[in-house]
Amino acid sequence: MRHGTFALLLLLSPVASVLADNRTTEAEEAAINDPTAECVPYSYARVSDALTSFPAIGKNVTALLPNDAAGHAKFQSISPGIPNIAPRGTLGGDFLAALEAYNLTDTACWWILARCINPVVPGLSVDLWRVPESRTVGYAFEDGPSCSHNRLYNFLAEQGQTATMFFVGSNVMKFPLEAQRAVVDGHEICAHTWSNPAMTAATNEGAFAELWYTIQAIKLVTGVTPTCWRPPLGDVDDRIRYISSQLGLTTIMWYDESLNMVVNDAVQGYFDSNVGPILRTQPLNNVTMQTAIYDYRKLTAAFDHIVPIGVALNKTQPYAETNYTLPNFAACACPASFLHYSQYPLSSSPR
Repeated sequence: MRHGTFALLLLLSPVASVLADNRTTEAEEAAINDPTAECVPYSYARVSDALTSFPAIGKNVTALLPNDAAGHAKFQSISPGIPNIAPRGTLGGDFLAALEAYNLTDTACWWILARCINPVVPGLSVDLWRVPESRTVGYAFEDGPSCSHNRLYNFLAEQGQTATMFFVGSNVMKFPLEAQRAVVDGHEICAHTWSNPAMTAATNEGAFAELWYTIQAIKLVTGVTPTCWRPPLGDVDDRIRYISSQLGLTTIMWYDESLNMVVNDAVQGYFDSNVGPILRTQPLNNVTMQTAIYDYRKLTAAFDHIVPIGVALNKTQPYAETNYTLPNFAACACPASFLHYSQYPLSSSPR
């Protein structure tokens, strides 16, 4: 589904000269079918003009930029309420020492060890890991945008399928036209941090900055402000939940790492009454994108509805802005049926 008004706004956006390629709009980017051509670097003025207002692309953020008055003001305003929970592990995700020392009676509600989704700190919302609709998948992808995402976007468009995209802030800055296509095609955009760190290893300011700059990048490039996020690795505790909540973000986890387990539970009837799973899928390259395409057939065979998470929640206003809406669950044209497959042979698994 192409969101016409938003597409027009993007087509009218100012752009700079392109390096090694001639694409300057989301529509031109969407027309490229060769992954090698897709991944040729290009420049986009809205991003290049704002680089000094963002951290280094692809690098962990440990502090707010000195010139970020708005960021510092917001962080100072929420700091008194941040739970007194110490950082643990490393930003790269090494939790061995932290796991060995962890006290199971701890009140941090640390998901990595305890799979805790019900915060102990008052006022925090329960993490979402299921949707309140029977035989329905909350369809989601992590870690994008990717320079070669057209294969996935094209497939989803052919199926009339939309999904929730958890975008990495650095990737949005690297691949702005690919990020724009997600919004134009009607997908729901959520945040996935600036650099994919283990968030409970970050300091208060570092965790805030990872989310702050991701929100700013998505807003800069797409024009929308996300209201949801997913912690990399699922690494979240009540300190990180509080920080993200103060930025207007709902924490969204997933039902199970294994798609086969999700499908098996569906076959066994687990989702027949008022509940459905939220997925975790990471289509980072052509191989994993082909896997996602292959797995889509399994999902359509096991579920009645495959929808973005916000649609399953009847969250018709997914962003801080009020000029963009998603359909509610009843109105969503998201049938679980594999419509077009001639370009996507499924005679064998890509694994």
